[in-house]
Amino acid sequence: MTIVMVVQGVSAHYRFDTLIFGSKSSTEAVRRPAENAPIHNWNSSEITCNVNTTNATEVVSVVAGSTIGFKLDENKTIYHPGPVAIYLGKAPKKVGDWDGSGKRWFKIAEWGPTFRPFIFSSLGKSTFTAKIPADVPSGEYLVRAEQIALHIPGYPEFFVGCAQIRITGGGSANISKVAIPGYVSAKKDPGLGVDIYWPVPTKYKVPGPAVYRGNV
Repeated sequence: MTIVMVVQGVSAHYRFDTLIFGSKSSTEAVRRPAENAPIHNWNSSEITCNVNTTNATEVVSVVAGSTIGFKLDENKTIYHPGPVAIYLGKAPKKVGDWDGSGKRWFKIAEWGPTFRPFIFSSLGKSTFTAKIPADVPSGEYLVRAEQIALHIPGYPEFFVGCAQIRITGGGSANISKVAIPGYVSAKKDPGLGVDIYWPVPTKYKVPGPAVYRGNV
């Protein structure tokens, strides 16, 4: 029984291992983790871009205002209920030399739940894309995907992945930023520890900062 549960648990895990940009894709721009296991300590550096990652060998150029995102590995879909978000982090210099530390991150998209019935919109999906706001400054960035699995109440599991991009044709927006780790906490983000089974939530806020959608 224990072996079966372990196998089922591993098969339900996933990695964000393909970068989507416009109509193209890249695996070479992704810092791919060695395993598909989740991160549990959201206060550790592992939460930034995962652990034991390979070095990305590419920096993909994308135009501000275009689409960016990720696809899961091995034709998998989101199996565990929980929100998904996409973040951008502006590298101080070359993105290949940056570990993601510092207060340099902002969120550009999130997928939360719908209600009646309560269900997370990410369930069953394999690809998540968002528009880079047109006023985001040009430069080299890490793009980060995150899913917070909430199937064990009080014990969230984080599936995260990062890829390297270069934004061109950007603007001059002054965007409020957060550090990762440091962007979520049990105190300010009750959505981390919520029991999604009982009582069934009637409202829910995706953990982390508000989505930056551009000055529109």
